Amino acid sequence: YIPGTIRKAQNLLKQYSQHGLDSKKVGSALTPTEGKEDTVDIEIDAYIHSISAFVKLAQSEYQLLGRIIPEHDQKKTFDSLIQEALESLMIGGENIVSAARKAIVRHDYSAVLTIFPILRHLKMMKPEFDKVLQGTAASTKNKIPGLITSMETTGAKALEDFADSIKNDPDKEYNMPKDGTVHELTSNAILFLQQLLDFQETAGAMLASQETSSSASSYSSEFSRRLLSTYICKVLGNLQLNLLSKSKVYEDLALSAIFLHNNYNYILKSLEKSELIQLVSVTQKTAERSYREHIEQQIQMYQRSWLKVTDYVSEKNLPVFQGAKLKDKERQMIKERFKGFNDGLEELCKIQKAWAIPDQEQRDKIRQAQKNIVQEAYGAFLQRYGNVPFTKNYEKYIKYRVEHVGEMIEKLFDTSA
Repeated sequence: YIPGTIRKAQNLLKQYSQHGLDSKKVGSALTPTEGKEDTVDIEIDAYIHSISAFVKLAQSEYQLLGRIIPEHDQKKTFDSLIQEALESLMIGGENIVSAARKAIVRHDYSAVLTIFPILRHLKMMKPEFDKVLQGTAASTKNKIPGLITSMETTGAKALEDFADSIKNDPDKEYNMPKDGTVHELTSNAILFLQQLLDFQETAGAMLASQETSSSASSYSSEFSRRLLSTYICKVLGNLQLNLLSKSKVYEDLALSAIFLHNNYNYILKSLEKSELIQLVSVTQKTAERSYREHIEQQIQMYQRSWLKVTDYVSEKNLPVFQGAKLKDKERQMIKERFKGFNDGLEELCKIQKAWAIPDQEQRDKIRQAQKNIVQEAYGAFLQRYGNVPFTKNYEKYIKYRVEHVGEMIEKLFDTSA
């Protein structure tokens, strides 16, 4: 049993030293037909297994030594015997750190997440490492803590660089969704934060390890949780500022409002669907309410685009006509009101039909609110002037029934309608 365990452990470690994550043929020895993501996942699993395998190997080796080597030579002999296996483990770990650093340079922050499960496992296994390496040279004992520190530093840098990348993502017109839908930056940022949820303790510890006010051993899990909450709020704050800047690329203020609405709504729904909202509320209790207010503000901004339509039929802008018979000037004014409403309605429906609101609940809510506002104003106007003799050609000016107007608004944000 023991020789088999050792042989398996040695093979794993040897394989890892030859095929680290930094290799261009990453994982090829393990899964030549798998896709890139699957390959990396298998490589991570293999390295995690090799960490456990090293401990098993070292423990078995030490037990065997106890039987055949004099006690005063055991520590020195053990130190010498495990060097090759330990070196293989370190090379694998250093390759992973190196690949993560290159990923940071490429701004491929999801690739850096490979470090998180490995670091978590290393820290979990550290007491066993410390126990089995007791009595070895300082250089041997310090290797695993050194690798842990290296991974924590690299991970913390990735987190900080990611937050900066969200803040500084450029406002390019060609990169903006023409229909005002959720921006790729938003979905990527949320995806990255959601992936951190699986490694909350590890990510929090990474951030805590960079705090000058605390030594590696003195920070509490509550402290690191607060740091992670602060970090997530920072990313979300950077994202909001960038989205505001991006929204200014749109010339149409209503489309700008729809864009911000979609993105804020996507962020809020994503936070609520995951544990992110609980993490955010550790340091920002009012985050949920704040997003709801932002969403409502953008709906109101969008509704202003319809004022140029409803103003034509608004009661507050109508003069009081004197006498039973209309003057030419009064007839002309009614004609202009109907024409202005018709043209404005047709123009907005044509433009806004191509815009997107992916969330069906929000889409229905915005349509319904707009339908109510426009139908009410137009219905009152039509009731007041529909039977007034202001023209011989009623069909030219009274083009739409009230319910027809509602049907047109129902087709907003729907290219298939």
